[in-house]
Amino acid sequence: MSFHRDTWAEINLDAISHNVKSMKKHIGANVKLIAVVKANAYGHGDFQVAKAAISAGAEQLAVAFLDEAIALRMLGITLPILVLGATRSEDAQLAIEYDLTLTCFSKDWLDDAKQNIRQGQLKLHLKVDTGMGRIGVTKEEELNEILVFLNSNPCFKLLGVYTHFSTADEIETDYFKLQYERFTNMIRLIPDDNIQIHCANSATGLRFPDHAFNAVRFGIAMYGLTPSLDIVDELPFPLEEAFSLHSKLTHVKKVPKGTKVSYGATYEAGDDEWIGTIPIGYADGWIRRLSGSEVLVDGERVPIIGRICMDQLMVKLPSEKPVGTKVTFIGKQGNEFISVDEIAKRLETINYEVTCSITSRVPRLFLQNGSIIEVRNPLLINAATIC
Repeated sequence: MSFHRDTWAEINLDAISHNVKSMKKHIGANVKLIAVVKANAYGHGDFQVAKAAISAGAEQLAVAFLDEAIALRMLGITLPILVLGATRSEDAQLAIEYDLTLTCFSKDWLDDAKQNIRQGQLKLHLKVDTGMGRIGVTKEEELNEILVFLNSNPCFKLLGVYTHFSTADEIETDYFKLQYERFTNMIRLIPDDNIQIHCANSATGLRFPDHAFNAVRFGIAMYGLTPSLDIVDELPFPLEEAFSLHSKLTHVKKVPKGTKVSYGATYEAGDDEWIGTIPIGYADGWIRRLSGSEVLVDGERVPIIGRICMDQLMVKLPSEKPVGTKVTFIGKQGNEFISVDEIAKRLETINYEVTCSITSRVPRLFLQNGSIIEVRNPLLINAATIC
């Protein structure tokens, strides 16, 4: 599938493979790696990342919602898939049909799900809320009640129990230790030694592999992004960023001193200046708050000037450049590198949000061994499906 606008993201699947293999070695052979590919693999491309992670040794996958899991099944992924978020109880039978594992988070949900199971057995992981405050069981009494219910209802099969830490990526570990203690107290109630127990996200798995029990949910670090800048110095192996974002100059002109540029006329040329136009804007996820940030042209940093438009933006060039010159928004050119973390810092947010925010109208090019192995353009794929 081709694309017809000179803006694209490159996904380095070798980086995904490196990060998975490194984490597998770090956590040891007795701990399974669950590759988290929710939110279209954090904006990278769920199917392609899933395949790369599986080839590198991932034993399971995790997503946020049922539709994400079904989409992977429809594309031929056969590995166990855990749905981490809340699924409507009326979709329990659908989960059975697609051989998916759902998260159980309350006794009421189980009661409702049972009413919607016509045949088969629904696979479950039980979520314990130890202090994140999202979904999950909080009291031992409810956990016991659920275990009794599951034991007497063969239409359910409990495969795992897990929790999620809210501060595992921070220097201060007191709250992390409190959550860990709460979790260990709760899982003492689980009688089956074959149950999969997991509390480790990327940060926990990287920093505290001895707390991993028998599985790690490998999310943000699989994409080569640190869970937090606070723990960069604690990383046990180098992470390789998989995501880069590029475009090209579509128009170059020299403007006289005093020329206004873009909406609101907020930028005025201080001298005769070379201005380049690039076909990317806030509809692609390069939002207006990034006005004034830098991009790479011929290995040099150049500033975005004026307000970012919906589909285009302008940069001040150091000299005349040919139309078609490559522009890098995230990634490397020459000796210069703009990381996802640099963009996140500019936006006063986290790296997760940056890659997730690059919209689906930006084609993804998947690279392996330095070559493009697939181009995914959702705009044309969706149009072809409708036709």
